[in-house]
Amino acid sequence: MNEPLTGPENGGEAADAPEAADSLDTRLEAPTARVTALEDGLDGTDPDDVPDDELGAPSVAAGLEALLLVGDEPQDVASLAAALRRPVGEVRATLEELAEDYRRSGRGFDLREVAGGWRFYTNPDCAPLVERHVRDGQQARLTQAALETLAVVAYRQPVSRGRISAVRGVNVDGVIRTLTTRGLIAEAGHDESSGAILYRTTELFLERLGLRSLEELPPVSQYLPDIEMLDDFIEQTSS
Repeated sequence: MNEPLTGPENGGEAADAPEAADSLDTRLEAPTARVTALEDGLDGTDPDDVPDDELGAPSVAAGLEALLLVGDEPQDVASLAAALRRPVGEVRATLEELAEDYRRSGRGFDLREVAGGWRFYTNPDCAPLVERHVRDGQQARLTQAALETLAVVAYRQPVSRGRISAVRGVNVDGVIRTLTTRGLIAEAGHDESSGAILYRTTELFLERLGLRSLEELPPVSQYLPDIEMLDDFIEQTSS
């Protein structure tokens, strides 16, 4: 005998119908909720789901400062929020609080929102100082003549002014004064035969080149004539 059909029209069980409808409504509402969250400026991250010790920074403010310092262009709030795993609203509020705090405390830098992102800038009130520093730094660059003279001293030290002039073929009095003033070379006694002042490089020279000792200078013998021939030539031209 065939089993009777069950269902609402046949008097069967219909208790599961409302539950199925509720489940379908829930599935339909979930994407709508996510879209609404995005429209409200959220990134879908619940602050309570991300403990502070998982930020990789002591706080959201500290994390934002670190991210902004390593960026070379304005960084948008969404990217910062994604990196911190925090809601966009919280990140934006923290940025605005930091910017206001910097302005209120008279720091040497500002935090500004420009070109769709946030970035650190020097305080406009510090412009004269920054301009002077940049200008002085440009003027402090060594000329080609100074670099060539410094190279002769580095590889032939201790060396006299006369020998340096013989190698370069020009008078080096002015350049020697410049290098001495900059602290890159210093007097190293006198030549026993001629009494001329000898010069050597300084610790500052090594520091600027990132060297631990003169032994780390790159070899140049392959680019120079035989050293004995060079010494004979210097002796003849400087005497």
